[in-house]
Amino acid sequence: MGCQEELLIEKICSFYDQISSLESLKPSKDVDMLFTQLVLTCIPPNPIDVSKLSKKIQEMRSKLIRLCGEAEGHLENHFSTILGSFENPLDHLNIFPYYSNYLKLSHLEFTILNQHYPHVPSQVAFVGSGPLPLTSIVLACNHLTTTTFHNYDIDPSANSKAIRLVSSHPDVSKRFFFHTTDILNVGNGLKEFDVVFLAALVGMDKEEKIKVINHLAKYMAPGAILMLRSAHGARAFLYPVVDPCELVGFEVLSVFHPTDEVINSVVIARKHQMSIQSSPIDHHQTLVPNIIQLPTKCSEIEAFNPLNHGNMGEELAIEEQL
Repeated sequence: MGCQEELLIEKICSFYDQISSLESLKPSKDVDMLFTQLVLTCIPPNPIDVSKLSKKIQEMRSKLIRLCGEAEGHLENHFSTILGSFENPLDHLNIFPYYSNYLKLSHLEFTILNQHYPHVPSQVAFVGSGPLPLTSIVLACNHLTTTTFHNYDIDPSANSKAIRLVSSHPDVSKRFFFHTTDILNVGNGLKEFDVVFLAALVGMDKEEKIKVINHLAKYMAPGAILMLRSAHGARAFLYPVVDPCELVGFEVLSVFHPTDEVINSVVIARKHQMSIQSSPIDHHQTLVPNIIQLPTKCSEIEAFNPLNHGNMGEELAIEEQL
């Protein structure tokens, strides 16, 4: 390990110690300051490979990702409550401090999607939409203006707050549906979607993430698109990493690692035309040709740059809720 990597890890460990000692991760001056400094430390491109770190650092990273996820949840809850107090919440989204990041990430994801799926999707699912479903909202308002969005979250209070944000919008309210359930309990319903987005914090560790991906591989429609959020370099201390090699049942189309303030990497994959439940011979024949086309290391799949082109449980339809 080089001196630069050692200094980076030492700094991140210091942030972890300070963050883990906080009484609460709800928005406050201290919480905001620590997480801002942590993010600024992790943003610069760095060749560090977190999978090769010591067991002790791996455990710290896993705990830090969960703390980041908890803090992010509190932040979204806080601003969703504020936005919900407005007569027209969607007119005030810019009060959320990371709204510009979501605009950039959603534009990036739409551009990548458009390169590999040139049709306008009829129905999109967003898994892990949360109390502030900004990706769905930005895509619905700016990019996919005729698409229906089904937002899945396991937390009923998150969906309740999200519904309040869109219920007054005459167009979005008709195209948004919210489902309060664990996505692992959704089976054949997933076949309805042309595109499925998987939030970065659904599956906080490798085992959980793979379990969700395998479930999607089993039930998504053949040829449907899966959009995942991952992390690269030092940013992997903030979010879980999705290794393209783990996407069994999918053909990985491209991986993009931003170098600006957009934290998440974007992975786009297509569900294989053959079911992963096929016989061993069919499974080998349908999966292997796609895998051997990739570079030797799956994690080094071509980094597609879209900016080169011009830089069920409880189902709650909005109208039913109203």
